[in-house]
Parts: sequence; C-alpha cells; structure tokens
Amino acid sequence: MQLAFEQIREMITGAVRIWEEDGLLRMSRFTEEQENLYKTVSEAFYMKSLASAGMRLMFRTNSRSLTLKLVTAPGSTRTFVSYDVFVNGAPAGYLSNYTEPMPEDYIPAQYPMGEISGTVALGEGEKTVCVYMPWSASTAIREMSLEDGAFSAPAKPEKLLLAYGDSITQGYDAPRPSQRYVSQLADFLGAAELNKAIGAEIFRPELAELSDPVTPDYISVAYGTNDWGKVDAETFRKNCRAFYETLSIRYPQTRIFALTPICRVDFRQERSVGTFDRVEAIIRETVADLNNVTVIRCFDFVPEDANCFSDRYLHPNAQGFAHYGENLCAAVARIL
Repeated sequence: MQLAFEQIREMITGAVRIWEEDGLLRMSRFTEEQENLYKTVSEAFYMKSLASAGMRLMFRTNSRSLTLKLVTAPGSTRTFVSYDVFVNGAPAGYLSNYTEPMPEDYIPAQYPMGEISGTVALGEGEKTVCVYMPWSASTAIREMSLEDGAFSAPAKPEKLLLAYGDSITQGYDAPRPSQRYVSQLADFLGAAELNKAIGAEIFRPELAELSDPVTPDYISVAYGTNDWGKVDAETFRKNCRAFYETLSIRYPQTRIFALTPICRVDFRQERSVGTFDRVEAIIRETVADLNNVTVIRCFDFVPEDANCFSDRYLHPNAQGFAHYGENLCAAVARIL
C-alpha cells in the first residue's frame, strides 16, 4: 500500500520546508533565507545546508513491513549514507549505500549516491516507527509503502530541540544517523530535532538573526572548535555574544544549552583564540548575564583517545558519539 505524499508529509520531523518536485517529496531544514545566507558564504557550506541531518519519519502503524524508495545527493564531504529504521526505540534495520561491516578506514572511501531502496520487517502488532535520515546527504522520497490494509498515523513529538553547531553537530562521522549526539539528546528529551549545523562552521550571528517558523522548547549551541583557529579572540567574543544574545531575546522562555567543545587530540596547541581552554572560558564569560543560557562543559564527554575519532583527532566515530551522547544526556538531566 503506497502512501500519498500528503500522508508522508505529516510524518516528517526536522524540516521547515517540504515540497513536491519531479515526482519526489523534498525537504529542507533551512528556510530559503538561511540557505541564501550560506550561498554567500561558500558553495561547500550551501551544499551542506542541503543535508537531511536531524530529519525523521515518525509514525504509528500495525504494518509488518516498511518499504522505502529514496534519492540521495551530496550534503557533506562524506559519501556514506544510512537510513536507520527503529521500532519502539529499538533498531529494526537499515537502508545504506554500503555493505556491512564498514571498513575501518571508512572516511575516504567513496560510496554511490542516488537511488536507495529496500524493505524492513517491522514485526507484529501496533508500534511506533522512527526512520532517522542521513546527516551526510540530502534526502528526497520517491515512495513509501506499508502492508496492504495497514493503518498509519503521524507520531511527532510535542517538544522541539533546535540544534546549532558545526560538523560534529551535523553528524561527522557517525556511521549511523541515530548515533549522532543530537539524535541521542532529542530522544532523551522526547523532542523532534531541527538541525542547523554546518560542517566547518563558526559562530555566525547572521544565522541566529534569521528566524525559523517554530518556537523550540530547547536550544543547543555547539560552536567553538573551528573558531579556535579561524578568528582572533576579540572576534570570537563578539560573534559568540551576538549569537547567544539574539537567541536569548528571541526565545526568552526557552532553555538554551551552551555546549562547549569536546576534547580533540590536538587541544594542547595554541591557535588564534589562544589555548583551547580559552574557548570555553570566553563562552562562559560571554553568556554569564543571559538568564536562559546554561553552559555545559563538554570537554570531558569524549575521552582523549584517538580510537574515539574517525580521523584520529577531531570527529567522533560511533564509539566517540556513544560517550558524548551518554554524558551529555546525563548532564542535561542534572540541569532539568
């Protein structure tokens, strides 16, 4: 039983725009104004804005199977793609453009973009299904089908997490989108995720100034690791303040989590902002008077162990994200 695009549209979370084009259902996590901002930054940043990071299909059904026909296109500097299908919070299957197991050195490998399709068994009875879409590529839906005669209904969370950040928040380098730390945080909060992260990004006040058609219950902001070597300390302080102040004023009733950078293996170096711990210090000083902003120190959330990073120093792998997500959720639980 093939679902109509209007039915599928109601199941999508994490998108601010959804439209039909060329027989496909397309979606974006950025408004047109925000996408246009990234067009002025660079072609690479604009390409990353097209990724389906944080988007999900969320619905209830009694169907024993789910069939998806999807089209992917570049949305990052990585080419591996996975759609993670979960049933009642547990993994049921994956649709990927790679075969298991992934090679140990999976980052430079090249995987095909384009059509991805397959059927995943969902089991008996009524259940809640969640399909985590890839952070590494854009997604368009060609077809979604359930067992003939099955019912389906959207199962969107009532709460919303708005997540800003750089490559680690976008998802680099989680093999599966469900492994990302923001996916884990959203699940912990019982919230949908609206992801605004762009790989290699820094605090960009212009992005915070461009509003979204939502009022989030929570906001997480995780910049700083790129700012450390891209701007000087005074520029960093100015951009950081402008970003948080804009969000604090626009969303006065929203709890904002200021996530300081996680450990990176080269943190003992000194760069344009100064020492790496100076990044956290400036963030703390800058937001101290903003009552709805809570700083969470994330440096110790991922061990200083090259085995926790896909590139041996910066981007978490599955192991690194497991540490990050578990420790961040525990920290948020203490705050809430």
